[in-house]
Amino acid sequence: MTVIATNNLVAEGWKRVLSRVADEAVGRGVHPASVVVLVPYAQLMAQAQKQWAALFPDGFMPRFETTRNWATTLGAEPPSGSGFQFDVACDALTGRSLLEAAGFGAQTDAMLGLMLEMAQQLSTLVASVEPGEREAWAETARTHLGLPLTAEALQLEAAAARVALEWVLATTPATDVLFGEGVRNSVHMLVALEGFHPDPLAKTLLARWGEAGVAVSLPEAFSAEPFEPAQLVALHEALDAEDEAQLAAACVMQHLADGHVPVALAATDRALTRRIVALLGEARVPVKDENGWTLSTTRKAAQIIVTLRAAAWHAASDDVLDWLKHLPPETVPALPQLERWLRGLGVRQWSHARKYEPRNKPEVSALCEQIDAWRGELKGTKTLTQWLTSLRGQLQQTGCWDVLNEDLAGAKVLAELRLLEGLEADLDLLSGSERRMGLSQFNNWANDVMEAGRFRPDSDRDSPVIVLPMPQLLARPFSALVLPGCDEKRMLTAPEPPGSWTRTQREDLGLPTRDEHEAAQRAAWAQAMRVPHVDILWRTSDEGGEPLLASPLVLALELDAGARAGGDARVAREVPVQLLEMPAPSAAQLPVHKLSSSAYSDLRHCPYRFYALRQLRLQEADELDAEVDKRDFGTWLHATLQHFHVTLLERPTDDVDERSALMDESAARATRELRLDEGDFLPFSAGWPALRDGYLRWLVKHEQEGASFTVAEHDATQPLGHLTLVGKLDRIDMTRPEGGGEPVRLVIDYKTENEQVTRKRIVAGSEDIQLAFYAALLQDDVPRAAYVNVGERGETRTFEQEDVVHLRDELVAGILSDMARIDDGAPMPALGEGAVCGYCAARGLCRKDFWA
Repeated sequence: MTVIATNNLVAEGWKRVLSRVADEAVGRGVHPASVVVLVPYAQLMAQAQKQWAALFPDGFMPRFETTRNWATTLGAEPPSGSGFQFDVACDALTGRSLLEAAGFGAQTDAMLGLMLEMAQQLSTLVASVEPGEREAWAETARTHLGLPLTAEALQLEAAAARVALEWVLATTPATDVLFGEGVRNSVHMLVALEGFHPDPLAKTLLARWGEAGVAVSLPEAFSAEPFEPAQLVALHEALDAEDEAQLAAACVMQHLADGHVPVALAATDRALTRRIVALLGEARVPVKDENGWTLSTTRKAAQIIVTLRAAAWHAASDDVLDWLKHLPPETVPALPQLERWLRGLGVRQWSHARKYEPRNKPEVSALCEQIDAWRGELKGTKTLTQWLTSLRGQLQQTGCWDVLNEDLAGAKVLAELRLLEGLEADLDLLSGSERRMGLSQFNNWANDVMEAGRFRPDSDRDSPVIVLPMPQLLARPFSALVLPGCDEKRMLTAPEPPGSWTRTQREDLGLPTRDEHEAAQRAAWAQAMRVPHVDILWRTSDEGGEPLLASPLVLALELDAGARAGGDARVAREVPVQLLEMPAPSAAQLPVHKLSSSAYSDLRHCPYRFYALRQLRLQEADELDAEVDKRDFGTWLHATLQHFHVTLLERPTDDVDERSALMDESAARATRELRLDEGDFLPFSAGWPALRDGYLRWLVKHEQEGASFTVAEHDATQPLGHLTLVGKLDRIDMTRPEGGGEPVRLVIDYKTENEQVTRKRIVAGSEDIQLAFYAALLQDDVPRAAYVNVGERGETRTFEQEDVVHLRDELVAGILSDMARIDDGAPMPALGEGAVCGYCAARGLCRKDFWA
């Protein structure tokens, strides 16, 4: 079917509809200029006018209106004051006041969102009742909503519904102007063009006009022409969301290349549609988005969100950094230094980080003071208008105001939140405007307003691609349709009706039921299939890898042989294969002056890792919001044992209870010094009593064998040629040989790993270098070295390396040889294998996963 044939198909549908309108007017002797035709949605007004002009070029034209547009034309005043205004900025404030006045203070936060949703649905019903009959309808509605509910969980929902009902009943709908006698006398015939969902207000107006009212079903009129879509619907099965977006964008571009203009892109999933539009934007394809974006998903709305999040008293350090990175760079020139300091500090919460002063960093200290001043403006309890004034001031001080105001989406955010000067005045007229709220409640209000707002980017009126909801394809002349998101999760056969109403309440009040939603969904789908060129897309797996099937609507289409498999419209590119070789740089120009045990271990495991991390000194950025893990526990235990033994050396005691209390004091001190959150550390602190008692039992035995503590966390250095060996020794004890003689130093390294792992270290001999390296740091001819495995289950054991002197001598010779080879320019290949590469920070540099 060609584009011309398609346009003729739509034109034939409009001809049937408008011819009936004209015939009805002639039959009643009514002049077309005194006829009003109500359309189901605003985009059809221009389309209906265009089609009437083509069909009756020389005659008068009826007025094509929506009920809202008609009421506005007649000078209707929108609700104001404490009425329900369909404006979340005002309604959220009024609704909270109503709930608190009704005695739901403690449950207000839980009920507010639900009540606003219910009020919006009830207001449509109230507006559809003639003003003179509204009180009788209200009594019936109160009866339906007042029925007792057995489930306790439904009590709050029922209460929210009753408050919402009284709220909308106390509000005069703007469309009441349509019930005026003057309107009835001036409009001699009223025609309602019905869409997929019946409009209750249009139905009431038709009843008021009596015999001068005419209802015309658009779905029936546009389905009268026989249509066979078998060769016109193409099915595309995508792997995931990104694959689906790419396929959809390619389908759109293919239709444009084939001359199928205009192309409709159905908005079935918010994130998916945004991604498709972004891909089309990269290809410079003009797109008109009639559906628009939720305001909260825009980049400029994120500026407000991160600002309020960073102002919270419990804001994370990451939240503060996120906010600062949204500010103009000239406002926070010391931001890189601040981030390095915070990541080095490793404190999760900003308030905890401020307990520490940056040393020798005046620019960081100044920025911290400025941050606290900015955050201080958004603290305490204030009225809504006071919060808006404070937020406006902060945005201006931080340089964000002009950036927001000069952007279309940013200007929309400022207007919706009443941040522009003078716009907050209407909020002062509302009940509850004097109520004070904290930052969290203001944050909730702002999020609700931005979530309810819509942003429609500016676009060319004649854009070849139009984004719109699937039901709004009705009666519009599209040449092609791209319909993504047709999986079982997003394209439901029977969508769940909005609101928390029971089925009985829906039927009694006249709200759409699930059956009616299903009928409308199927009718909209059937109309969509009448577009001459249709591409249906769905993904076979979701974000979490969960498998997905196609929508039942798609499966039914396949069973009816109404579709065919579509091809991939993406253009394949030939990318030459560039296999990577193992890197093996030379590091002769990067001399090594200091060498630690861990650094030399890196060299032995993987020379390239040593080159990248030790010689080039590349580092990963530390996570600020990382959970407490085994490494943190090991660091804490080392600090605890250091404090314990140093204090025990100063205040000796053999009493078990006193030693136990001393260890508890040392543990508490280590927790404070390391800034560990007690809640996060709970999994490890729960096993502390067993660990403590097991360690004290081991210590008694250790001391009985002639050992005594000397020093803990000892920084040791040892010259070795042009090198300096460096390291921090966990602990050094003095031991007395059994046969007498000079005391011998015993270097100890604590381990909190599985006992079998520690045992394998000893058996590994020269493969494990840690104890041998620590022995090299001592100037003793014959030192001793051992691992002390501190078990979390109460068992502490010593694993001594008996051959440490021989291993030390071998290690020293190996270090001298390896450093000489590096100085001579020997290659540094990436030789790591297995677990060495599993958590290696240099894996993205060596590109091991892409080697030939």
